[in-house]
Amino acid sequence: MTTIEHILDLARWAPSGDNMQTWRFEIVGPDHVAVHAYDTRDHCVYDLDGHPSQIAFGTLLETIAIAASGHGLRADIARRPEGRATHPVFDVRFTPDAAIVRSALIGAIEQRTVQRRPMRTTPLTAEHKRLLEATVAPAYALTWLETRGQKWQAAKLMYNNARLRLTMPEAFETHRSIIDWNNRTHSPDKVPAGALGVDAMTLHLMKWAMVSWRRMSTVNTLMGTWAPRLQMDLAPGMACAAHFVLKAHQAPRSIDDYVAAGRALQRFWLTMTTLGLYMQPEMTPLIFSKYAREGTRFTAQPKLEGAAKALQRETEALIFNDALFPVYMGRLGYGPAPQARSVRRPLAELMKH
Repeated sequence: MTTIEHILDLARWAPSGDNMQTWRFEIVGPDHVAVHAYDTRDHCVYDLDGHPSQIAFGTLLETIAIAASGHGLRADIARRPEGRATHPVFDVRFTPDAAIVRSALIGAIEQRTVQRRPMRTTPLTAEHKRLLEATVAPAYALTWLETRGQKWQAAKLMYNNARLRLTMPEAFETHRSIIDWNNRTHSPDKVPAGALGVDAMTLHLMKWAMVSWRRMSTVNTLMGTWAPRLQMDLAPGMACAAHFVLKAHQAPRSIDDYVAAGRALQRFWLTMTTLGLYMQPEMTPLIFSKYAREGTRFTAQPKLEGAAKALQRETEALIFNDALFPVYMGRLGYGPAPQARSVRRPLAELMKH
């Protein structure tokens, strides 16, 4: 492998929504890579404005920069102004720089993963909070929801939000496309079924129901949605050290703003990994409350728009409580490590030919 290929082989472990890996690499020259990214707004109800994908682009670009530091290279990144908003292209140029020090986060790149199951409730130490807050400063700040009452509020928010997700036909299509039923522990391009965080009986029922929306709707009508919501949202929401909200000091408006948020998020997530912490993203309340606030139509079911309005009020009461601008949310805690996780496509499959 060339140096650039070594960098990209490590960078491909960056997180992306549901492990979709929405980028392809083009080696333009010995010191130049073009990253051809694309958002999922045309088929994913969670990405209708492209912003979640843009955050993911940022995690990739930050990972490239961190990986390059291991070779004494500085990564200078610029977005091509002529690119489409849905398909931005980022030019990454590598320059030897004696001031570049090998990042302490390199070893965490492949280890970083999502933990959807209960974590330990051991509180975060003051030193760990200080280190994590430093990774996102000065442009961003972290809000911690860590008391029992705050965790209960966050867990209820996720539980209520899950009702919206599980009763929406548009979300069903997304869920069906990203769960890997054939690979229970490791999936190269989806989320392995074993990582979903539910027991064997619920998993078996989900697999049967997700054959079609008609089946899923019937199950929702006859049995409700409480079982997966309890196991995937309410219980884990309490079984953690804290929930966190990453907030920007300035309102994000452009693609570059959301990419910058993603870069800060990746530094935070990798630092968390070095401290023995795991994380589960909790983005959907932010996404649906934003749709409700901006009047974005996300479903053909009118009654669900009312549910989103209620979710918006609940979300804003919990986390829109200062002059900052929430861009990401999740829960985190110390071990244990997940037994099932998403892996990645081989680098060869991510190259643009």
